[in-house]
Amino acid sequence: MKKLSVLFAAVIMVVSVSMAKAQKFATVDVMGVLNAMPEKKKADADIKTFLDTKQSEIKKKADAGQAKLKQYTDEAPKKTADENKAREAELQKLQEEIGQMQEKAGKDLEAKKDVVFGPIEKKLNDAIEKVAKANGYEFIMDANSPAFVYRAGADATAAVKKELGIN
Repeated sequence: MKKLSVLFAAVIMVVSVSMAKAQKFATVDVMGVLNAMPEKKKADADIKTFLDTKQSEIKKKADAGQAKLKQYTDEAPKKTADENKAREAELQKLQEEIGQMQEKAGKDLEAKKDVVFGPIEKKLNDAIEKVAKANGYEFIMDANSPAFVYRAGADATAAVKKELGIN
């Protein structure tokens, strides 16, 4: 019985080793490839412009609120309690509007990123898939993944860049 279990363990080890050797692994520097893509550079510039515009709008509204706050603070001693209370409510409403603008800008930015980067990610994934099929890779993993404990095997970064027509 003991010989049978040792023999079984040996067979399992041989099968496991032969299966592991049959599989081809490769890595790709996903961020390196993405950063080399002209489409990504243009998308980054578009996102920056979009973000700058949104921040400018929010800053303009915040600056107007600061000016109004200063004016109301300076005039407060000369106004009645009811007028000061109304002005305080107005400033509170303005602050809420700025918060809503910031929240909307964040949502708009995420939506813009999805629209702009979606086709780029698809193009990269299609190129990786094509390289994997052409070279017989069963697995291609991101070379920058923190989950890697040991990395060996082919690096498909150059092949993916070539497939995309970038250096």
